[in-house]
Amino acid sequence: MEYAKAKDHFISTWGELGCNWGICRTMGHIHALLLIHPEPLSTEDIMDELKISRGNANMNVRALLDWELVYRRSKPGERKDYYTAEKDFWNVFRKTLRKRKQKELAPMLVMIKHISSVQEEGPESKEFKKVINSLASISSAADKSLDKVLNSDSNLFLNAFVRVMR
Repeated sequence: MEYAKAKDHFISTWGELGCNWGICRTMGHIHALLLIHPEPLSTEDIMDELKISRGNANMNVRALLDWELVYRRSKPGERKDYYTAEKDFWNVFRKTLRKRKQKELAPMLVMIKHISSVQEEGPESKEFKKVINSLASISSAADKSLDKVLNSDSNLFLNAFVRVMR
């Protein structure tokens, strides 16, 4: 496969996969472009390459900066900003996991804590408490497990993962 086709396929697929990971397609396209590009790109470069508007490029670059998957760089003598992607995939995985934990698991834990003090008795409240306690148990275990993954280095995690999968 020629480079241009492989590049387009990678960018397109990364954008589609991004939708499954909780990011929009264009954010995935920009991330993919920055991952494979050897030099930092300006907003204009991103716009030209992906055929997207300035607003769309700026909004998604800001989101990637927020997720800490992209870094802002400057070039001497230039006023515009340039962007480059985090290319260490263990760091990409951890940063994505941390953001997903913050956006999805943390609010659930807060909600569980808030509603777990139901005092009423009766068949409906008993079932409610049973479900909430089960959800609290699995959420707490997930929280602790994710913290271990986030605080481990790649070799320890990958070795442990391989042992579990055998």
